Amino acid sequence: MPALASRLLAWYEHHRRDLPWRSRPGEMPDPYRVWLSEIMLQQTTVATVGPYFRRFVARWPTVAALARADLDQLLQLWAGLGYYARARNLHACAKAVVAEHGGRFPDTEAGLRALPGIGPYTAGAIAAIAFDRPAAAVDGNVERVVARLFAIETPLPAAKGEIRARAGALVPARRPGDFAQAMMDLGATVCVPRTPRCPRCPLAGGCIARARGIAADLPRRAPKPMRPLRRGLAFWAARPDGAVLFRRRPESGLLGGMMEVPSTPWREAPWDDAEALRHAPCPGQWRRLDATVAHGFTHFRLELGLFVARLPAGRKPPGLWLKPDDFAAAALPTVMKKLCQAALDAAPARTSSRTAAVARR
Repeated sequence: MPALASRLLAWYEHHRRDLPWRSRPGEMPDPYRVWLSEIMLQQTTVATVGPYFRRFVARWPTVAALARADLDQLLQLWAGLGYYARARNLHACAKAVVAEHGGRFPDTEAGLRALPGIGPYTAGAIAAIAFDRPAAAVDGNVERVVARLFAIETPLPAAKGEIRARAGALVPARRPGDFAQAMMDLGATVCVPRTPRCPRCPLAGGCIARARGIAADLPRRAPKPMRPLRRGLAFWAARPDGAVLFRRRPESGLLGGMMEVPSTPWREAPWDDAEALRHAPCPGQWRRLDATVAHGFTHFRLELGLFVARLPAGRKPPGLWLKPDDFAAAALPTVMKKLCQAALDAAPARTSSRTAAVARR
């Protein structure tokens, strides 16, 4: 085994993190838990994922149980993790594993990549960790370790190809699963952003960036463009019994399959009241609140204003009607939870807003 891998694995035996999805020394990894954690960890931190992971495995302890799950229930437990396409793909993948593979995950990168929601990184991570295949698992932590080891100064994302090739060349034939997790742990706890803890690093002696005094500067990143701002106006229609009108978003696209308060489309240009009210879900005396809800998505920022109307008894436009006590059990994305809170907090005495009537026949 190359000296680098030997040093790293020796370090890992003493400093490995205790994570809820990680098998203990001597235990066989559970491919289901490995896969579930890797999907959840995409674009999300370990600290955030932990409680979600525990709730999921308590509710659905096997891939077969998850395949039988109701998608609405899955989305409700996922709410707050963001990137909701991952949740839909999670469900689709579980169904595919059961229907096409008898409930057993494929044990090769190629087989794993054929499943919904599994890309190159996730396939490598599952193949290595769950099946001890000699595969590279290059997440953000590993990118940082490799960029510093080899002093790769090309900015990300252009450097990804070189980093992946370098990482693949480091994978040992023996204990590749432990090696993959050791690289992740090293990046998460020692080779950290901005202030790497080089004196504690088992690979410091061979780190080119440390020798050149540039470790803290790597990996370099191309400047991110400013995210555009989009605007919309939402319509909070309440019945006399307190139930509020929701609708389901299309299955494909942003927040697919989640529930939302009806709204105008989200666009960069501001909305005036008359134009916005043409998108109201039903006729009513709509009052514009002063509240604005701000939320950030990966590629844009969103600001939502809010119209409210109390519908008369007997009027029930089509849609999904929920009372506030039921919101917590609904598949509401974070932006809609913010909107609901803003509407519930906006007592009439604190809203100095315009009132407009809209009649849509």
